Amino acid sequence: MISPVLGMPVSRCLASCLAILFTASAAAFQPAAGYEGQHDSRPGRTAPVTLPATGTVQAAFTPGDDIGKLIADAIDAAQHQVLVQAFSFTHRKIADALIAAGRRGVDVKVISDKDQIHRIQTSLISKMAADGVPVFTDSAHDSAHNKVIVIDAGSPGATLITGSFNFTHAAQYKNAENVLVIKGNTALTDLYRKNWQHHYEHSRPYR
Repeated sequence: MISPVLGMPVSRCLASCLAILFTASAAAFQPAAGYEGQHDSRPGRTAPVTLPATGTVQAAFTPGDDIGKLIADAIDAAQHQVLVQAFSFTHRKIADALIAAGRRGVDVKVISDKDQIHRIQTSLISKMAADGVPVFTDSAHDSAHNKVIVIDAGSPGATLITGSFNFTHAAQYKNAENVLVIKGNTALTDLYRKNWQHHYEHSRPYR
């Protein structure tokens, strides 16, 4: 049978169409530049980093686990430095732990999403700033949505805290959230410290 449109046998026409389809589909699934360990030449892009799994990992979830206490205890154990990236911040126990750490001589700094400070009436950013914690706002993005705490990077006691858990009472008592507390993985903690520093460089002092 001849195709009335292409003027060739239908079987040959079908084979040609399938060849084009499979070629296009294969191209669509090729990895973008910068993946599979290759350098990404696009400005500001680097390949994802793969690091060895070392140290210990503690996982916690809400509802059920007291993540606020878990984070506060980690801050209480800090010896030298606590660097925070927060989207919203209303959890008093965590705020009090940061204030106390600063008062005992630990270098504490907080980067927060600028809009959330003003949108949430119960935000504790102003309280922490008033109690001596250096606070900075990151408005270079639609949302400064990282939830990260880097403790004592570069030391044997290096600790990284990250996950979906906002530092809020809603995250503790109303939401389904998770957090990882990673201890002893100095390379991973240092990677997050460098990312914190990257955002710190374009942040502005609160007030």
